[in-house]
Amino acid sequence: MSSPRSRRSGCPISIALEMLGDAWSLLIVRDLMFKERQTFNEFLQAGEGIASNILADRLRRLEDAGIVEKWRNPSDARRFLYRLTSKGIDLAPILTELVVWSARHEQTDAPVAVVRAMRTDRQAFVAGVRERWRKAK
Repeated sequence: MSSPRSRRSGCPISIALEMLGDAWSLLIVRDLMFKERQTFNEFLQAGEGIASNILADRLRRLEDAGIVEKWRNPSDARRFLYRLTSKGIDLAPILTELVVWSARHEQTDAPVAVVRAMRTDRQAFVAGVRERWRKAK
């Protein structure tokens, strides 16, 4: 947890924006949470067009914020794998709401069946995301 002195203010929205408010951080969390990406190269190839230096910076920031953790890849010690922490997986309801909101108001590429599952029973959808995360530990 960051010290209160390093915060712009104590506003909960301001605090969240300091951790997640750039153009890339939530997309990295999305890739970890919903698309089960784990490697630097998988994030680079996600189709969003993030530059490698920006990706490295955002992964470091997310790790510093306690949202993402990394460890050496057991099959290639030169590389790292990334995973959401419990703090990171707690963003599942928020990302679910963002998907539902976007799909309600804009045309998106989100799979219709996934959006329907999110809309129909958000609690069950989020529980499934958390369960997949727990099993992947």
